[in-house]
Amino acid sequence: MNILITLCARGGSKGIPGKNIRSINGKPLIAYSIDTAKKFAQKHNATIALSTDSAEIVEVAKQFGLHSNYIRPAELATDTAGKIDVLKDILHYTEEQESTAFDFLLDLDITSPLRTEEDLEKALNQLVSKPEAYNIFSVNHANRNPYFNMVELGVDGYVNLVKQSHAVKTRQQAPPVYDMNASFYIYRRSFFIDDQKRATTNKSLAYVMEHICFDLDHPLDFTMMELMMKNNLLDFEL
Repeated sequence: MNILITLCARGGSKGIPGKNIRSINGKPLIAYSIDTAKKFAQKHNATIALSTDSAEIVEVAKQFGLHSNYIRPAELATDTAGKIDVLKDILHYTEEQESTAFDFLLDLDITSPLRTEEDLEKALNQLVSKPEAYNIFSVNHANRNPYFNMVELGVDGYVNLVKQSHAVKTRQQAPPVYDMNASFYIYRRSFFIDDQKRATTNKSLAYVMEHICFDLDHPLDFTMMELMMKNNLLDFEL
């Protein structure tokens, strides 16, 4: 198995300025994903690649043992650039540089570092065991369920349940649903060969994390995660 591990870190961030290299519990946020990537890479003889448009991020990554000569093109470093296009570019670049073709691409999201090595190993095995699947991504059990307590606004101004089912009278009867927590995605090469546009396809798998995991979208998220780290409130060892 030939695996490429990608870490994507755009320089600009409106929600939390500089969040990819902002210090959290004593080290830059990106360092947590670099540490995880290096451990996984050592076990699987994988290649690690950094995708960024920021010289500052390149320098911080270098301090933690991740060196990169790749600079993300300007058109892929905007608020509207899609993640899949970003991954395709770094995949093609690295394959040219390494003169190899990768079987799998593991993308570790820097802003959602609450993952374990066991998570990655189990998810990879789950994907390998289903050859027709394009990819797998991490999820958590959802607190809300569209069959029971989530509504959407209709064109008539009234609200209705997102998913209608006469069989569902209680939450326990509702089909299980999950929150995508953005922590990691593993793509089979066929995902890119078949030119898939979104991470959610008709051949996608979900790896259910039983421990806490959330991404950093707002400053309050950053504060909450740091407090949990400092006070050993995580339900696993990071």
